[in-house]
Amino acid sequence: MTQGRGSVMVLSAASGAGHVRAAEALVSAFAAAGRKARHVEVLGYTNPLFRKIYADLYVELVNRRPHLLGLLYDALDRPWEFQKRRLALDRLNTRPLVRLLKEENPSLAVCTHFLPAEILAHLRRKKILEVPIGVVVTDFDAHAMWLYRGVDWYFVACEETKVHLSELGIPQETIHVTGIPIDPAFSVQKPKREARLGLGLDPDRTTVLVSAGGFGVGPVDSLVRSLHQVSHPLQVVVICGRNAQLARRLAAFGEGAHPMRVVGYTTEMDAWMAASDLLVGKAGGLTSSEALARGLVMVIVNPIPGQEERNSDHLLEDGVAIRCNNLPALAYKIDALLGDRDRYARMRKAASRAGRPDAARDVVTIMSGSGTIPRGRAPVRNPLESVSETPGTRRPGSPGTRMTPPGSPPGRSAG
Repeated sequence: MTQGRGSVMVLSAASGAGHVRAAEALVSAFAAAGRKARHVEVLGYTNPLFRKIYADLYVELVNRRPHLLGLLYDALDRPWEFQKRRLALDRLNTRPLVRLLKEENPSLAVCTHFLPAEILAHLRRKKILEVPIGVVVTDFDAHAMWLYRGVDWYFVACEETKVHLSELGIPQETIHVTGIPIDPAFSVQKPKREARLGLGLDPDRTTVLVSAGGFGVGPVDSLVRSLHQVSHPLQVVVICGRNAQLARRLAAFGEGAHPMRVVGYTTEMDAWMAASDLLVGKAGGLTSSEALARGLVMVIVNPIPGQEERNSDHLLEDGVAIRCNNLPALAYKIDALLGDRDRYARMRKAASRAGRPDAARDVVTIMSGSGTIPRGRAPVRNPLESVSETPGTRRPGSPGTRMTPPGSPPGRSAG
């Protein structure tokens, strides 16, 4: 067995953006702690056919056959049953990754996807590498594919997931409730009014943020039309990410009942969330964790069967979200929520209590042996200056649509 002498290695897989974003947050947290960490996207170290199937099949199922994705998710969620067969298949397709791990010989490894965790655990069992392994579960629920013997640390989103893993045979002392790692920028408090002014938004108008990355073009069109039917005076911000086609389509909508801002790729998601009152979108683990870190109430629209439905269950139970399965009812549900000031205030407080903006730092602290994470951390506060915690009404502004091109360089013009 070879004792690791290399740097820290953070391993992800580009099967959904959340795994990569969590890895990037950990690299930043290691750097802040004075430790060099390298991010490795492991699908780049697999054979081309495996890589294409692994990444493209997931996207295809999400966009066109979500019900099949849900069936597959449930069929494979059988603890400890398929590990030998899956490992045999993955070993055939990850030989470049195994070579990299042997060459780099990391002193510490943390995985934000189950594929590299599987390979590392196998190499350690075979005494090929001796490297402490951490596994970050990037959803609120833990699927059976995250289960491996010999992992030194499991990092999970909530206490229920810790209990779940413990009941499945993972040693309780190795499971840590840290939350899901997100960009350290979410640890910095931003007053709502200041965030709105900095982004060129009306500082006094209720703001709805749409995270459009998880939707196809058609559903986003319908979603935006539904938002324009909301009676409450709003301003709408739609984050399109790198989907330039979607951004162009939405920018062509022209004037509607509410001012709308269309934003492409942005490095300032923390600021957009700080400026907002509601997040409308999917229930991805990373996006949901970012919203909670900002104390942001969520409206979950048609969650993807499988992990997003399970994430949705957790968020609904925690009282931080409502769910809309039928887009024609979206405006009604938002008006009902914004019209009930007490309910909205309770949900906002619950979201702040559930937020874990320092999750990445806490993972690094535990893995570095620097002690345990602080307990009883105060809820995330969102200083609002003159902006009320509960969205109020004001006179409607002049509606219009502004577009920030996808891929614009970081800066205020890019959101």
